Amino acid sequence: MLPTIAILGRPNVGKSSLFNRLVGRKIAIVDDTPGVTRDRKEGETRIGGRKVRLLDTAGLEEAPPETIQGRMRASSEAAVREADLVLFVVDARSGLTPGDRAFATWLRRQAVPVLLVANKTEGRLGGQAALEAYELGLGDPIPVSAEHGDGMGGLHDAVREILPEEAPEEEEAGPDRPLRLAIIGRPNAGKSTLLNALLGEERMITGPEPGLTRDSVAVEWIDSTGGKVRLVDTAGLRKKARIEQALEKMSAAASIAALKECEVAVLVLDALLGMEEQELRLARLAEREGRAVVIALNKWDAVEDRAAARKRLEDVLTASLAQLKGIAVVPLSAQTGRGVEKLMPAVRAAYALWNRRIPTGELNRWFEAMLSRHAPPLVDGRRIKLRYATMPKARPPTLVVFGTRAEDLPEDYRRYLVNGFREAFDMPGVPVRLQARGTSNPYAEAEG
Repeated sequence: MLPTIAILGRPNVGKSSLFNRLVGRKIAIVDDTPGVTRDRKEGETRIGGRKVRLLDTAGLEEAPPETIQGRMRASSEAAVREADLVLFVVDARSGLTPGDRAFATWLRRQAVPVLLVANKTEGRLGGQAALEAYELGLGDPIPVSAEHGDGMGGLHDAVREILPEEAPEEEEAGPDRPLRLAIIGRPNAGKSTLLNALLGEERMITGPEPGLTRDSVAVEWIDSTGGKVRLVDTAGLRKKARIEQALEKMSAAASIAALKECEVAVLVLDALLGMEEQELRLARLAEREGRAVVIALNKWDAVEDRAAARKRLEDVLTASLAQLKGIAVVPLSAQTGRGVEKLMPAVRAAYALWNRRIPTGELNRWFEAMLSRHAPPLVDGRRIKLRYATMPKARPPTLVVFGTRAEDLPEDYRRYLVNGFREAFDMPGVPVRLQARGTSNPYAEAEG
């Protein structure tokens, strides 16, 4: 029997948009008018690598039982009783309402795990808007934009941690579980040739024509380090593309889908072309989804001036991809196999960093040294006093700093902390999240 996930929340917070996004097609009608969804809708999909039954419920509203709104609420409550997990959705853009708080209190009393999803957090300050949701007492809010697809990787990860492994895969739980790998890049960069080289067999059709990979692929193998690897589906080019632009759009869509399910992404570059805007977009997307990234610099055997090619790539990475500072670059030739043996060790190293946790004591000794070296600046003439830091999760490494007016930390000081963290704990090339919580947060240390 498939595990059941119910999406709950008050009307017009984006439940149906999230349902459609997770199912991968438009089943639920989406509109700005509150209350469009009156009946429960359901669909089967994969979230966090698990096949699940997903329920889109009507909006939770305080209303007498005999009214339409009352019956909608009763239907939603029934969905909770049969759910293995609830996604409670709030609108981070408009802020919390009394209804959000009332239903959060009710959900805390239910015998079902709840993930708090802060929707509509697109934009530079989107994550900041999600912090208010801590007030609901349902744990860390997961910032997403159901409309734009932002943050879905974090949601997939959170679901994966709560739901049990699928029965056929029980033997894979624990250290023996396959590393979930995505191979992404522009059409004709050599992704399928690279996969064949990793497997040691001609599993994928290859050729000079871009877009040969059209059907879903599910490949598992034992890599050169002796560990299991599962390739996440990077196909998706299922329609004939008449123009290059349309082909690139479909390729990007396939890469987005793969990044939501993977743990490490190998970004394949054509060494003759270098890193252009499309590859930068894919790398930024991988960072935004919180994935570890390794660059495979393919067709290296065809490069004449290798020093100049490396310098060009390093300049682009420094100027345009600072959030993945120190990313591993593996020059190779998928066609000849030269250098391919170095790729999976680099992937495993990135994966280990992505999973790494720093003990709280060690983290705070570093944090105090950073504050001593460079104190937080004044903001609007007022002092920001940071007290301590924690690392509540890895995958990717996530820091939370607490203090008076911590939420007002300027962006350049956040970068100072993130860069210092990378350097001190030798964590190059993986995304690092930093959240700041002021002491108005009920979970933060009270001011003395």
